[in-house]
Amino acid sequence: MKMILFTLNFFILLSCSQSKDETIAIKSVIEKETATWRVGDIKGHANCWHIQPYSRILVSTEDGTTLDISPNIIINPTPDIMGDKSVSVNTNYKINVSGNNAWSTHDQETTATNGTKSYSYEMRILEKINGDWKIVGESVHHYNPTKSNSR
Repeated sequence: MKMILFTLNFFILLSCSQSKDETIAIKSVIEKETATWRVGDIKGHANCWHIQPYSRILVSTEDGTTLDISPNIIINPTPDIMGDKSVSVNTNYKINVSGNNAWSTHDQETTATNGTKSYSYEMRILEKINGDWKIVGESVHHYNPTKSNSR
């Protein structure tokens, strides 16, 4: 009986550890994707993604405009749309892992080189591809913190 309880506890602890490891790996790829975009690292940024036929990138702006951006632009951007040298901080991560699929949300505060700040709520859809987490979809919602009531 003790052996059964020991074995059961071992597998419970192992599964908790694996879930935490997956969360760390997911957060890492999102942080890398954010940083590579800011510095203009096209290859590094593309490496965070795995475009699928169902991939989609939706962005809403502060004024309510919705942009449906081609995922191909994310992995093959023109030099003028990335590398603005801004700095961003991602906080308030919420991550759900289900097998080889996951979704993550976070808040992002971006500071432009002139000091102007912008804010967004962001979601990434991820899949584990050949053992690595890759982003397959994204949703970004820019907001004005003085007008937002969702906090």
